[in-house]
Amino acid sequence: MRRLFPVTYETAAPDRAAGAAGGSGASGGEAAQGAPTGAGREWSLAELAAAYAYPEPGPDGPAPWLRANMVSTLDGAAQHDGRSQPISCAADMRIFGTLRALADVVVVGAETVRQEGYRPARARAEFAAARQAAGQGPAPAIAVVSASLDLDFSLPLFASPLVPTLVLTGAAAPADRVAAAERAGVRVVTAGEGAGADPGRAVRALAGLGHTRLLTEGGPRLLGQLVAAGVLDELCLTVAPMLTAGDAQRIAGGPAVTIPRRFALKSMLEEDGFLFTRYARP
Repeated sequence: MRRLFPVTYETAAPDRAAGAAGGSGASGGEAAQGAPTGAGREWSLAELAAAYAYPEPGPDGPAPWLRANMVSTLDGAAQHDGRSQPISCAADMRIFGTLRALADVVVVGAETVRQEGYRPARARAEFAAARQAAGQGPAPAIAVVSASLDLDFSLPLFASPLVPTLVLTGAAAPADRVAAAERAGVRVVTAGEGAGADPGRAVRALAGLGHTRLLTEGGPRLLGQLVAAGVLDELCLTVAPMLTAGDAQRIAGGPAVTIPRRFALKSMLEEDGFLFTRYARP
């Protein structure tokens, strides 16, 4: 993996050293003149965690920060045959695991839970000390956004999570489904007056539970709602060097915003043609 942006003297230094070690030939000289860092080696989990660290708390304490992690092909498909796995890669999954390990809670739409076969987040020994130092539990909670609560509460995500799973819904959600969720040990969080959760209220409700490092993995409908509500702070987008055509969803769906919201590029990594980008609100 190599860093394409930002590149500084410090980040380029390891490759200059590698170029110098290669001798005085043309290839070594070209490598020494500023190839980005990390090319030709797998980044450690600690390096990935540093590259994707959440913002430091301000003087008033931690504020909620909502980042999304999505993957898209070159022609804009967020899925193939209804799932994201076929357009992913090993490095993408390492980043996926790292982002989860940094988060307090993973927010996901009910349809994505059903399609992707979601399971509870697991504790990872490599991140145990860092999570403990940050005051986090052994693994992030999963928060499922659902208006109908049409979910199978016997699945491991609900029946045997390491950290109790949450369901974000509205005050008008079906009472029998709310009761079924609570019987299964799920914590139902009301974050809206209608049937579904309001994105802004959902973020505030999670922050009220101590979850300020927020991560959403979609799907496209949920991400579209978060974008439309103006509550998304950061997008981590993997661009897969693939073309799929077809009518697959984009990473965000739903009604268009009135004025496109511009985000700033914060970093870009590359491996095997896959681009791993981070964009954040200005």
